[in-house]
Amino acid sequence: MTQRAYSYRDDPTVPSFPDDRPVVLFDGDCALCSHSARTLLKHGPRFRLLPTQSPLGRALLDHYGLDVDDPATMLVIEDGKAVGMSDGVIRLAAGLPLPYRLGVLAWLVPRPVRDRAYTWLARNRRKFRGEAWCAMPPTGVDVSDRVIG
Repeated sequence: MTQRAYSYRDDPTVPSFPDDRPVVLFDGDCALCSHSARTLLKHGPRFRLLPTQSPLGRALLDHYGLDVDDPATMLVIEDGKAVGMSDGVIRLAAGLPLPYRLGVLAWLVPRPVRDRAYTWLARNRRKFRGEAWCAMPPTGVDVSDRVIG
């Protein structure tokens, strides 16, 4: 996914949004993705979250050439550039405390191998049972400035 930094700002189909910290687009209908989003809300205050089902989420997916109805990856938009698949997950892990930060060790695995594993997980993500995004955010965590859309 090659793009210049902040290219979405010049795209009239992408509404303006706060991009002063990394924005994480995730599938709000997926229990696995939603669990990850709640973990980010609890342990990663430097991130903003955006469901891919929201109008802004759909516009950003389209901007980056991803299927808006079935994105094959979550996106991390940091410093105006989008990173997806296993690289995106590793970027997220780097911004979290231990033990989550140990996920950066995945850099040691060749990208084709970790992206293949990511793709399998992404394609099967809806088979995992669990709470949906409509569940409340982590108890005691103010998310008003961290959820977009």
